[in-house]
Formats: sequence, structure tokens, C-alpha cells
Amino acid sequence: MCKITGLRVPNGPTTHYVPLERSQHPLVKVDPNAIKSYNPEQLPLRTHSEMLQQGQEVENAPSTAAANRLAKQYGVKGVPLLSHLDSLSFPGSFPYDFMHLIWENLIKNLVLLWTGEFKGLDEGSGEYVLGKAVWEAVASLGASAGDTIPSAYGSRIPNLSKDRPNVSAEMWGFWTQYLGPVLLHRRFRKERYYRHFLELVRLLNICLKFENTRAEIDEVRLGFVDWVQKYEKFYYQYKPDCLPTCPLTIHALLHIADSIKFCGPVWAYWAFPMERFCGTLTPAIRSRRHPWASLDRHILEVAQLTQVKMVYNVVRDLDLDYDSDDESDSTQDGFSDPACCVLSFPLISKLIIVQDPSCILLPPRAPLRPTETQVRAIAGAIVTRTGCTITQANIALRHALIEEYGRVKRIDSEAGDTMRSSNLGIRPEDSRDNTYISYYAIIDLNARNKKAPFKYAKEVFYGQLNHIYRITFPTALPTLNISAATTMIFAAIRTCNVEPVKNKIDKTLSCLNIRMYSGHRELDIIDMKNIVGLVGRIPLTSNRWAIIDRNAVLELAEWEGDINADQSNR
Repeated sequence: MCKITGLRVPNGPTTHYVPLERSQHPLVKVDPNAIKSYNPEQLPLRTHSEMLQQGQEVENAPSTAAANRLAKQYGVKGVPLLSHLDSLSFPGSFPYDFMHLIWENLIKNLVLLWTGEFKGLDEGSGEYVLGKAVWEAVASLGASAGDTIPSAYGSRIPNLSKDRPNVSAEMWGFWTQYLGPVLLHRRFRKERYYRHFLELVRLLNICLKFENTRAEIDEVRLGFVDWVQKYEKFYYQYKPDCLPTCPLTIHALLHIADSIKFCGPVWAYWAFPMERFCGTLTPAIRSRRHPWASLDRHILEVAQLTQVKMVYNVVRDLDLDYDSDDESDSTQDGFSDPACCVLSFPLISKLIIVQDPSCILLPPRAPLRPTETQVRAIAGAIVTRTGCTITQANIALRHALIEEYGRVKRIDSEAGDTMRSSNLGIRPEDSRDNTYISYYAIIDLNARNKKAPFKYAKEVFYGQLNHIYRITFPTALPTLNISAATTMIFAAIRTCNVEPVKNKIDKTLSCLNIRMYSGHRELDIIDMKNIVGLVGRIPLTSNRWAIIDRNAVLELAEWEGDINADQSNR
């Protein structure tokens, strides 16, 4: 990417490292022409024409020895064959792979530094090494958090202090984005290392967006410039003996913004798809003697099976990965046509017609009508939705069919999560909690000032899904502004008592979609359409939790601002 030169550890092996600041290195001190410090905002970038010219010099060298010398000097062994494609530009068309650069290198190396296991180096004048007991506590809490983080968020994270070799890139990514910011809080002796890590997570979250604006690319560029400079100050400490803390994977962060600008968001060219495909091929190698023939046959048979599925419309019947016990993604037991949505449950012989296209209700279903206390709470939700009086709502509910279900799958949102009611059904012993959700409501920002005009804004709340109600009104009800038979679906949620943002750390965590809560508040009944998706929780103390929400940015991005629906005074 650029022409920065590498340095070796004095009297060390031949491995080269690329720090920005190098004025204290012995070789730099004795060489008046050596660069003492590189400006991260003005790196000596390589160009397409320059690389081709250097490749031609190597190919036209008068001898093999001269060619080898030039190749070592330029880092180019010749003119690449792909250079004949006008659509490619060197080196811009070949960015660093984000998956290996970040999840398989940068984060792993940071953990090694924090645990005092990085290439035999000590912390020098720094104070970033965590005590053994501290790191074991962090790793243990991370592993136990798998019980309260839904499977839709990813695989369980194993104990990093005991089972680190089995942690995949996906797991490292999830740990970095969600678990690390929570579990490392107040673990370092100096808070600056924690703030430095949070800034890294913030920049990575920008890189992981589906789309990046020019302003965000500039923010990433300047952000990594500052982050790398602080990294060298904290870990490298400008000591030649600590050069191993400055591998190419640190310097490469300075080129991420240019790669996004040239090639697009990092997801467009990272290695996850190829790694997943290779993972599917591994079980296909059944012959040690003829592995390639075994792979060829497997790929051919998979292609043939795919064609049979599509031609004869038997995708589910011939799906080798389908688990018949997992109904979370089943449309056979749900509905697919918004105009006439049919629910058919194995334990219920009767077909249930649902006209609301926002979700699929899944078993179990309560055999009895909800209690009168629950019905009165539902009446309040109907008043909010229709504008009728509480008396009119109670009268209408007396003749309505009210059912309670155990699970619901949203089909009109980006998340598409399957959520479970906490009060209905039996959870398997090894299941992961998928009862906590995020939802939004329109609130009046001037609610405490009765003389001020109404000012509405959208706000996200969190809570535990306690009940899922389906209310069917068989006939028109003018008192509820219902002109025909109608079905409403409500959710009863025990709202979390989210702690207010008190300091810069809380504000940073909030920007990372991480909030803290202690206990619960009253039960709210809301329209099912207001639910955004599942959230995960990380236990902190007996009554204090951290909420991790992967849906917050997407949902709030759809909101265009406050609604001044009524400017008149109250």
C-alpha cells in the first residue's frame, strides 16, 4: 500500500516491523537520511504506474542477481498478469482482508498484550497487563453470558482464558463489539487503555456498516491516525526492543479508509464467504487418497440436488440441514400470504386465520382465555390505539376472541427475530434467552411541562416479553373505529429500568448500542409492530445488567426527527 520501510529489533531476528515513530532506533540514529518519523496523514503511497514501472525494471534487469536485488528493494517481482485488466488498479484493487486483519490478528494481539503473553514482552513503563485473576473473571463472565444472549446474535463465546484456540473470527468479532466493552470496564489500572479500546470499537462499527458516506470515511481515516499514534505511545513506547508491538497489522489500519473509498465497504471483499464455503467442503473430503476427486463429486452432487429442489419445489423436503424440531423459521406452521395468513400448528387441528402481516404467531398457545386483570390491561392498549374510552374497550373485549401465544416471529422488519414469551411454554435446559427485546414508542418531550406545546419524539425502550396476545373482533365496532372484522396483536412487556447516561464512558457505550439497567418497571402493553427485535444481556451484578442491541442504529435511522403534531398549549 505504501513505501514505508521496516525495521528489525536490534540484535534480533530478521522480522521487520513498521512503526511510525522510529527516531530512537540505532540504525535511524546513525543514518542522516533515514526518516525519523512518518506522518500518518501523508504516507508515501504507492501508485499503479510506479508499481508497473518497477516490475518492468525487475524483468529487464541484466542478471538474476540484479533482478533479485530490485525485487527485494521494490517488493515487486515483475509485471503482474492481472495488470492487463483495465478494471484493476494496483494496489487499490487488492485491499487488506478485514476479517483476518482485525479479528484474526489485531484483536488477538491486543488480548495477548493485556494478558502479558505477547512475544515475551513485558509492559515496560505501561500499565496495561491485566492480573491473571482479572482476566479469568472477564473470560468466565463472557462465557456465561451465552445463556442470556439469543442464538440469533451468534455462537456462544467459549472461555477465552481456557479455550482460546477454538475461538473463530466471528466469535472474536462479537466479543470485540459487545462483550469486550462491557467486561473490560474498570479492569485496567489506567482508564486510558479502556478508552483506547472503546475508540477502536467505535471505528470498527463504522467500518462494518452496510454503506459508508464520505464523511464517515474521513472519520475512519482520522480516527485510525489518532488510534495508531496512541497505540504506539501506550504499547510500543518508542523503544526499539518493543518493535514487535508494531507489526504490519497495526500499520494497515491507516489504509482502511482508502480501501473503503476505492473498493467499498469492508463486507464487499472480506474473506467470510470463502471461509464459510471452505468450511462446507471440509466434511466432503472422505478419501485421503483421492481428496480432489472427493471434493469434485461433492460439489457436483450439491449442484444436482439444488436443481432438483428448485425444479420440483421440494426445498424444505430435501434440505439436509433442516431440523424438524426447530420451528423458529418455519413458514409451514405460519403464514406467508399477507392477504390471507393461515397458521397451522401441529398440536392444534383447527386452522387460525390471521390478517395482520407483521408477524407469525408460533406455538405453544394457551388453552384458556387470559385473566380479567390481563384483559383490563389490554383494554388500556386498545384505548391508546383507537382513541375510544376505557368503557368502550372493555365492552368490546367481552365479545372478542382473546388468545395468548408463546412465540412470535417478526416478518416485516430487518431483524426477523423469533421472540419467546417468558410466561408461556417450557424452555429447554440448555436454551438461550430470547425473551428480551427492544421496542420503540412515541413520547412527549414536554410531558413534565403542561404549558408547553406537544413535542413528540421516537425513543427506544428495552424489556422482557411476558405475553403475546391476539385479539379478534368478529364484527365491525363503530365505537373502536373498526369497520369490519379485525385482528390485533399486542405484546405485554416488563420494561427495563435503564440507567441514565452520567459520564463520557456511559455516552460512549450508548453510542456502541450498550446500555445498563437495574431491575424492571411496570408492565407495558404495546402494538406488536412497535417491537424492533431481540437484545442480549450481560450479567454484571445480582441486579444489574448490560443490554447489547444490534438493532438500535438501523431502527433509529428510519426516524426523521421530532414530530410537532400539535403546537397548541395543553
